[in-house]
Amino acid sequence: MSVTSLPLFQMLKTKMQWHQTRQGVLAENVANTDTPGYQGRDLKSFSFKDAMDQQPMGLQTTRTSQSHLTGSMMRETDAAKVDGREGFETTPDGNTVSLEEQMMKVTENQLDYQAVASLYTKSLGLLRTALSRNG
Repeated sequence: MSVTSLPLFQMLKTKMQWHQTRQGVLAENVANTDTPGYQGRDLKSFSFKDAMDQQPMGLQTTRTSQSHLTGSMMRETDAAKVDGREGFETTPDGNTVSLEEQMMKVTENQLDYQAVASLYTKSLGLLRTALSRNG
């Protein structure tokens, strides 16, 4: 078992993937700022509780007989589901994208991604230091 397959690291990877997906959705919104009728979109907020629910807990079951039911402790979630949201303002042509609002979201998303990436790197370094033989 590798260190990066620990649940903490898996959740941090999932969070970074969520931020990457959100960056793409926000960039699409910015690209369509002047498109008539375009509805701005965003992702459903990331929840560590949902990410924990996705992680397998305990032992996995094995089907040893055809009469046994298959089981799984992982539940599907729509953590990265694109959510069509109404903006604060709508232009006369029906576009709901506000460039200022999108740029604020892009900046917030970038800062959050950098924080998660830093936490991932520091946690990995701390774990490597704790496991090193020369420490």
